[in-house]
Amino acid sequence: MDEHETTDADIPRAIALAWGVAANPSRGPKRELSIERIVDAAIELADEGGGLGAVSMAAVAGRLGFTPMSLYRYVSAKDDLVQLMQERGMGVPPEDLDQGDGWRAGIERWARATSALYAEHPWMLDIPITGTGVTPNNLAWLDAALAVLEPLPFDDDRKLSVVLALLAQGRFEGTVLRGYRTAAADAGGTIDDVGSRDNALMAQLVTAAEFPHVHAAFVAGAFAGDDQAAEDPFGFGFSRVLDGVEAALAGTIVPGPAVRSESSDPLDREAARDPKVKDAVKARREAEKALREARKREREQLANARERAAKAAAKG
Repeated sequence: MDEHETTDADIPRAIALAWGVAANPSRGPKRELSIERIVDAAIELADEGGGLGAVSMAAVAGRLGFTPMSLYRYVSAKDDLVQLMQERGMGVPPEDLDQGDGWRAGIERWARATSALYAEHPWMLDIPITGTGVTPNNLAWLDAALAVLEPLPFDDDRKLSVVLALLAQGRFEGTVLRGYRTAAADAGGTIDDVGSRDNALMAQLVTAAEFPHVHAAFVAGAFAGDDQAAEDPFGFGFSRVLDGVEAALAGTIVPGPAVRSESSDPLDREAARDPKVKDAVKARREAEKALREARKREREQLANARERAAKAAAKG
């Protein structure tokens, strides 16, 4: 038996298709249609700006000149198609990660390459993360990262944690940049134009009395578009993750056990259903609403007081 030989009953069909071990349809336009053509057409639709919302079995079939039923002989559901799109969109990792300049430089190249995928295929950000990707390209990227980190004296759990931290940074960068690019496209401008718009709004709305620290940062130019263009605002986060890894290696930081999210604790989930806890949550939300309304009234009164003061100064 081949190393990857299996049957459809062993693994989900989308994963079997990604590995090339799923059975081909017994009938249909085999010569004209294939899994590869279907996935490529779906990616084209998503890349053209519509994202996953533009991808449907009917739209893909129309792009290829077939009926939707023809596609169902190859891909049984849109969810399977999206999984195959993600696998194809990932592609294979770069081959130049190890250039003999150490693990940090290599893993940084890896992280930057993963971030670039989100710029190329922004719709991948909309695909839910439901577990470890067990398709060939996803595993190839993970294997490449672990190969770069192989010299580190960490156990495998810790190395995977490093990979996850860098993936989180890359995904956040991709999400923010996609938002800016979408806003720029909608306004018919550039990302710099979006930054200028936001700065103009902040100059009008942010006061030293209400937001003293934000105002101070704004006056200092921390939000200026020129400063953001001169220095990669996301590079700081990547560098600090890697600084933390180096500090752990040097013994400055001793890696401790992973912190478990409270929401993942079964006891916490059970306690959240307690009527008294629900009442407390409701009371907190009502208090937060009252605070927001009080702050709104404060802003209105401050604006009125400034207007009166300005009129008094003009008369004087």
